[in-house]
Amino acid sequence: MTHAFYVIGSYVLTAAICLSLAVWIYLDGRARQAELKALEGQGIRRRSAPAGQDTSA
Repeated sequence: MTHAFYVIGSYVLTAAICLSLAVWIYLDGRARQAELKALEGQGIRRRSAPAGQDTSA
C-alpha cells in the first residue's frame, strides 16, 4: 500500500461527508419550509411578524 491510497481515500471520504451534509441541510430546509407553510395555513403566524402583515415573501 502506498501513501497515495490513504491520501486519496481521505479526500474521497471528506468529500462524501461534505456532500452528505449539504444534501441533509438542503432537505431539512425544505422540510422546515413545508412545516412553516402548514402552520401558516392553519392561521398560526410568527411572533416577530406584526398582525395583518403578509409573511409570504
